[in-house]
Formats: sequence, C-alpha cells, structure tokens
Amino acid sequence: MLGIKISLVVAAFLPWLAAICAKAGAAGFTNHEPRPWLASLSGWRSRANAAQANAFEALPFFYAAVLLALWSGADALRVQNLMMVWIALRVLYLLMYIMDKASLRSLVWFLAVAVNIWILFLPVVVV
Repeated sequence: MLGIKISLVVAAFLPWLAAICAKAGAAGFTNHEPRPWLASLSGWRSRANAAQANAFEALPFFYAAVLLALWSGADALRVQNLMMVWIALRVLYLLMYIMDKASLRSLVWFLAVAVNIWILFLPVVVV
C-alpha cells in the first residue's frame, strides 16, 4: 500500500514539475504576479505552462479511478503497477508537450486516459 501512496504523491507533483520547466532560468519572473508573467511566455516555456494546467486537470479522474478501484476490492499490486504506467505516460506527455510533438502528445494523452479507465474497471479480487 505504501507504493500506492507514493504514486499518489508523485502524481500530485507532476504539475509542479511542469511549472519548474516553465519557470526555471527564465528572466523576469516575479512571485508577486506570476500568472500575468506566465501568460506572457512563448515557445517551449508556454507549452510547459499549458502542460502544467493539463496535469492539474488529469488528477481528479486519476485519483477517483485509483480510489474506486481500491474501494471495490481490486488487486492493490495491479493498481500500483497501472499507476506507475500512468505516471510514466504523463511524464512522457509533459516531454512531448514541451518538445512540441503535438501528434505524439495526443497519442500519449489518449494512452494515459485508457490506463485511467483500465484502473477504474479493474476486476475485483475474490478471496
């Protein structure tokens, strides 16, 4: 169960990873008004900021799928393994977004959603 908890925390920090990509080394960032500054970005930094927003949007469905799967009695190890696949896909999604690989990004997004649905509908373990 510890692996599941760690995976939930890692997933929660994916938007933070995208934010670091957008902000790291950029000139003019001010923490007093970060949103107007972020809105002024262009290129890969702007895409990293958009990936941050998408990472936040993906979390509720992921958390709900994991919690419902566990609540309904799905095998915890299987849930954990699929969580790690989802996290890997979401990191790849972030990279594809920053590198402006739009078609690949969309494919990876779709695969992550499919894994999320797979988690949600995992069969219940009967003991």
